[in-house]
Amino acid sequence: MDWFGLATYGAGAERHPAIVFDSGIFDMAASFRALHGEENTMPAWIAGGIDEAIANWSQYRGEIGKFAGAASALTASDGVGEAVINADQLLAPIQPRRIFAAAANYVEHAEEMGTVLAAKVDSNPYIFIKAETSVIGPSAAVHIPPQSSQVDWEVELGVVIGRTARRIGQAEALDHVAGYTVVNDVTARDMNVRDDFPFKFDWFQGKSFDTFAPIGPWIVPRDCIEDPQNLKLGLSVNGEVMQDANTSGMIFTVVEQIAYLSNILTLLPGDVIATGTPTGVGMGRGIFLKPGDVMVASVENIGDLENPVIAEPT
Repeated sequence: MDWFGLATYGAGAERHPAIVFDSGIFDMAASFRALHGEENTMPAWIAGGIDEAIANWSQYRGEIGKFAGAASALTASDGVGEAVINADQLLAPIQPRRIFAAAANYVEHAEEMGTVLAAKVDSNPYIFIKAETSVIGPSAAVHIPPQSSQVDWEVELGVVIGRTARRIGQAEALDHVAGYTVVNDVTARDMNVRDDFPFKFDWFQGKSFDTFAPIGPWIVPRDCIEDPQNLKLGLSVNGEVMQDANTSGMIFTVVEQIAYLSNILTLLPGDVIATGTPTGVGMGRGIFLKPGDVMVASVENIGDLENPVIAEPT
């Protein structure tokens, strides 16, 4: 299948679906009308937006693929010139049901954090949950909360679930994936640890501040990504490369994480799995984000997710 992405754009509460090609970002409804005329009923996966498309991915996957193939050939003369979307209009492509995130899933990252890992054969993925209210989209600002002085970055491959999964095996796992996106698992390192309880780590407190989960810039369907375990990923801060790695370095692969989670709970369409970050985070370098910084998180064959950093507004 030729490459395309599924995006959401708008302002405030308004959310509109868009389709992304190498040639640009186009309003999905306008593209449909250019192909089929005004008299045709708008399909539910356009009328309901990208959240609707993902929620019923098994039903709509083939139809969306055919639409993308036809729409990719449209030009301004076909009546979609006014439908070109600017990148600064993009929002998070979906509003996730839940965000599951893998900790210490690259050996070099574990080492830079001083984490001693058991052998893979003797362990399972370590998964935590980020609050859905932490989600922001491209160009939206990450807020540094006043109680933290160690806010850090983590580029990750995001897996978007498109089909209910319960107690599935690894061989079936990718059949339950709608697509892939970029996730920046922003973390307040100094809030990840506590000394007021016998429990020394607090993943919720360090990971779930508002704005701590940039996602985007769009979702690329699974059929457009040949191998999720061979994608370059990286992150820069103010143009300086901080992370530069490949998803082949994961300890627990995408399919292993999906199978593991599905044997604990039911994965639902719209769930997002952030699959872990490689080496190069700020904690390992002794530097942290400050107001005025700009992060760009990238995953090969998906795109670049840019977010500025500001102090939390009072």
